[in-house]
Amino acid sequence: MTFSKTYRRLAGRAGVMALALALGGCGSLLSGGDKSVPTFDLSAPADFNAPRRGSGLIVIGPPTALQVLDTARIVVEPAPGQITYLDNAQWSDRLPALFQARLIEAFENGNRARSVGRAGDGLSPDYILLSDLRAFGIRAFDGDPRAVVEVSVKIVGNSSGRIVAAEVFSASVPASSTSGPQATQALDAASDEVFVKIVRWASARF
Repeated sequence: MTFSKTYRRLAGRAGVMALALALGGCGSLLSGGDKSVPTFDLSAPADFNAPRRGSGLIVIGPPTALQVLDTARIVVEPAPGQITYLDNAQWSDRLPALFQARLIEAFENGNRARSVGRAGDGLSPDYILLSDLRAFGIRAFDGDPRAVVEVSVKIVGNSSGRIVAAEVFSASVPASSTSGPQATQALDAASDEVFVKIVRWASARF
């Protein structure tokens, strides 16, 4: 089975599941950025090493996400089960695209630049890394705002189409406030923790 067929089949299933679970009544979502709103970026962690198991090539697919996260807007949970967005901040791109770009950079920074690529670049990989963004925002209830990031990751064999490894990664970092700079700084720190965990875990398996 070719990579393109395998990826379309697996990513299609994940997309259908994400769409079926999409939250309703969350207000309008931005598909891109608003130039009038302060814009923030995620960083990719550096100065860390990932173990090398072999010489396999892995490609990073675009993450799936519920509609509430598939936007440039920054999620805040003021109460359990309640979703809103920061008025004074946005990401530099839609969150799934931004997460994918920084995860690839994290692999490169962890000395795996020659063994990682982006899905759709015409590569012939040994493995595909698929991810689903479960949580990526500020939980601001109980008087203790925290940046929470949770991602489900699967490594799929390109030729077999079988899942060879799966794991859920999460991180929680205190946020000094829910203002744009402080909230995004905490989310950046939490995502860096998750990126390092994913890179080290995946690198030990291909």
